[in-house]
Amino acid sequence: MAQKTPKTISGMEAEKLIEQLGKCTCSCSSKRKAARNKLIGLLMLEAGLRVGELSKLKVSDLIYATHPVTNLVLSKEITKRNRERTVPLSERIQLAIAENYDNFWLGSAHVILWWAFCGAKYSEHITVRQVQRIIENASIIALGKPIHPHILRHTFASRLMRITNIRVVQELLGHESLQTTQIYTHPNHDDLTHAINGLNNAETQEKIKSLQNAEIDLADQQ
Repeated sequence: MAQKTPKTISGMEAEKLIEQLGKCTCSCSSKRKAARNKLIGLLMLEAGLRVGELSKLKVSDLIYATHPVTNLVLSKEITKRNRERTVPLSERIQLAIAENYDNFWLGSAHVILWWAFCGAKYSEHITVRQVQRIIENASIIALGKPIHPHILRHTFASRLMRITNIRVVQELLGHESLQTTQIYTHPNHDDLTHAINGLNNAETQEKIKSLQNAEIDLADQQ
């Protein structure tokens, strides 16, 4: 049975979603949640974390010597396949980590032991269902439709597949089998749109014209 092409969102949709996740009102609680939610979205969209992995991160995973880490080490205790993996973090993720640390995590001697994304209590980590609600609620406002968090991981993988090789994507996603990663080699909606739009650019039109002229010359020779 053929595997379905994973659902993804476009670059513009991704930016709208991240912007919405980072919005807040004037209250301290809202600012805290906005910073948290933005980092949650970025870690899935630009680092490809699974929801279950993200929910169990500790501040010590994201901060080293008061600075954001540049490479996130996901221990085997929190990964789906119990295999440790390391994911380089984008500059935007590092800035979001710094915002959370400077404004909310800093100030306690025990902060390094906290869950990065707490539940109702600091002793409890955020649940998978809570992350799903955060992403779904923000996507309804930003995109007019609910988006499941795993679509952000799919989007991360699909983007990577267009700029690097499948082995790199496999390693960053933590897939045990290369066959699992191969679903991202399938063209998505953006690829199809890009192909159609490409028909109208000057370079493509010139190629089409050249091919047509060649066919005419060949027909005249026969």
